[in-house]
Amino acid sequence: MHHRNNSQRKFEISLNNFVIDFQFERIAGHSPLREFSIINQHLNTSASANNRFLTIIWADNDHLVLLTLSTTAIDGYSANFSIAICCIMSDSTTTTSESQKISTISDLTNVTQTNTTEQQQATRSARSSILLNGPSMKDQSSSSFIVSLDDRSKYRSPLVSRYASVEMSYNFSEMKKFSTWRRLWFWLAKCQKQLGLDITDEQLDEMERNLNNIDFDVAEAEERRRRHDVMAHVHTFARCCPKASPIIHLGATSAFVGDNADLIVMRDAFDILIVKLVRCINRLSQFAQEYACLPTLGYTHMQPAQLTTVGKRACIWIQDLLMDLKNFDRVKRQLKFRGVKGTTGTQASFLQLFNGDHSKVEDLDRMVTEMAGFAKAFIICGQTYTRKLDAEVVSVLAGFGGSIHKMCTDIRLLASLKEIEEPFEIEQIGSSAMPYKRNPMRCERCCSLARHLMTLINDPLGTHSVQWMERTLDDSANKRICIPEAFLTADIILFTLQNISEGLVVYPKVIDKHIRQELPFMATENIIMAMVSAGGNRQECHEKIRTLSQKAAERVKIDGLDNDLVERVKNDAYFAPIVNKLDVLLDAKTFIGRAPEQVYEFISREVEPTLKNFSSIIPHKPADLAV
Repeated sequence: MHHRNNSQRKFEISLNNFVIDFQFERIAGHSPLREFSIINQHLNTSASANNRFLTIIWADNDHLVLLTLSTTAIDGYSANFSIAICCIMSDSTTTTSESQKISTISDLTNVTQTNTTEQQQATRSARSSILLNGPSMKDQSSSSFIVSLDDRSKYRSPLVSRYASVEMSYNFSEMKKFSTWRRLWFWLAKCQKQLGLDITDEQLDEMERNLNNIDFDVAEAEERRRRHDVMAHVHTFARCCPKASPIIHLGATSAFVGDNADLIVMRDAFDILIVKLVRCINRLSQFAQEYACLPTLGYTHMQPAQLTTVGKRACIWIQDLLMDLKNFDRVKRQLKFRGVKGTTGTQASFLQLFNGDHSKVEDLDRMVTEMAGFAKAFIICGQTYTRKLDAEVVSVLAGFGGSIHKMCTDIRLLASLKEIEEPFEIEQIGSSAMPYKRNPMRCERCCSLARHLMTLINDPLGTHSVQWMERTLDDSANKRICIPEAFLTADIILFTLQNISEGLVVYPKVIDKHIRQELPFMATENIIMAMVSAGGNRQECHEKIRTLSQKAAERVKIDGLDNDLVERVKNDAYFAPIVNKLDVLLDAKTFIGRAPEQVYEFISREVEPTLKNFSSIIPHKPADLAV
């Protein structure tokens, strides 16, 4: 960037070493999603495939550069990049500034499909690097800097910046929200026209063409001016659709777009979660069947108890997750649309529009509900749908958090015993100070996030309880935070859980060692019964076993040595009649009861019938964590 003359307030802009690549990823059931990365920066900005605008800012004491990158998908394999560069010059003596568009550069880049493995869907990957070179305003030597796609001087929620998936992040994005508002306005106008209101095809066509053409800068300026987010977007939409301006938001109240869009977003969020939860259950059921017969110590009160199997314990986790899956599906299916209800839910404004024709008002409500993809709408609501619904939504998510915390705590405890571990990458570092550490960081992350998820239920419960009369606005700010955070947190947990369930490592020899430490005590009753069958006295045998067991326990607890009860029994002449039966009596598989049969029965009768309903979404590439 070269400064011509400060008084002229103009700049010359040069772009050197301009290189752009990008990544595509096709996700089943979703539009192609694009990720942009900046070389040498641990940054990413995720965007939908259509009409995404990224504003990049760089500044020093004397000047400010704004670079806007817009992308529009042409098909699944190419995109159009348009770069507009603007300068803002400010004199040191003034606080005002003006901007002037200097140049526009367009570049069309085609991307060809790359080879992939059978386990992975097609991906096209690369990086974007934008280098701007030029002297500073103080005539210093030329230097280079990289323009970042986000501002690291501001707080960024780690739910999005660090963990959440592209699809869930987009689902709660401003682009999704406000484009959905526009769709609702379009559906409303379209149905109003079909029912006889004076709305033209030209107006509808204009609205439809601009559903995604959102100028967020204009919208933000309008909201600062009007202090009303819905009216700000009404006016922003009207700028794009001057002919349709008179009929946008006709008869509606803010909750028409706000509440209905929220319901659409929550429904779509459940769809994303259900896919991921099904995959986790599928992976864990495979694990359970693989280890259905492997004996392991059971624990009650975190003290050794009777044996179970590794697969049976996994089924305890799966059973909870199946309940969560059914709850997700139930709540999603029972979601009702707010529909077309007016300011206090009476539909008075729409009744006036249709000159008192109740049937047309009912038809309008039904038609818009169907266009939004809902089977039913609330018959009764105030200005908003009942906030009890939000409490029910977050309740099932919080319940899922409880399932995850229990499961991942179990795995963490088993990892401390070195019996089972979560995946551990080749170059993963467990501790900066202790190189040998293999910390269960994935399960720890899940537990950490699950605790947050479980606490969120208090927000919608409190909000519902204080919605006076037909509504109060103290739901809005809380709802903007609580609902997205609940779904984003659940999404992060599920992606992490899939990674865990696909890579659980079992150490049978360690498990067997722990069994051998405790099994002799568990086998004492079997030894007594065998002695009685061989002609011994039950009470006499019981006392012998009690004495030997106490001595073996002292050896374990006081001396820190292995349990030698079996050796003591073998060396005691009293037990000579059953010595040759001890190996059979101490076979761990004789202590696991019906655990294997329970695993197979549970998988066949409960898991497989449930997964069968979701068979099309089970196959998927492995869940590889970025952090």
